[in-house]
Amino acid sequence: MTTYSRYAPVQPGLTSPLRWFLRGAVSLRMATETAVETAASSGEFNWQAGAIGGIVGSVVMGALVVVMNPPTLAVAIPSLYTLAPPPNLPVGFVVHLFHGAVLGVVFAGIASAIGADSTARVLGLGLGWGVLTWAVLAALVMPQWLAAVGSPASPPFPNFAPPSLLWHAVYGLVLGGVFVWVQERV
Repeated sequence: MTTYSRYAPVQPGLTSPLRWFLRGAVSLRMATETAVETAASSGEFNWQAGAIGGIVGSVVMGALVVVMNPPTLAVAIPSLYTLAPPPNLPVGFVVHLFHGAVLGVVFAGIASAIGADSTARVLGLGLGWGVLTWAVLAALVMPQWLAAVGSPASPPFPNFAPPSLLWHAVYGLVLGGVFVWVQERV
């Protein structure tokens, strides 16, 4: 007769070392799952996962921006801090990565505060965060800020540009995915 543990059938006639191995593998898997579930559901603030997720999300988003509209990173982003003109893509990319890291840490705080406890919830929260950063920061704050510093890259106000929505949604999804991945390991 075969009995079943949580994950694997255990044969009554198995030799002692094999039974020991199966029990150990089941215990290790259960311990790993418990640790991950505990970290995700305890509301633990993991700023490192947020910062890393924000940086990786910014790299992916930045790659899309460079392909679709390079002046956004070369002129508009560095102009926020009067670092352009002239166009300076490397400086714009570094500023963009910094923004992504800071917003990733804020995301980690929100995820912790609301107790996002599953991958699906964190990904949904990431997507929502990306859309929120687009609606508030890119569409409303950035045009006013660029106008205030006299940037030649100042877009109209408000600037609800669909490509920017795509970029920020991708940022949020990547942020959420990397956040979950890093949180399980850090």
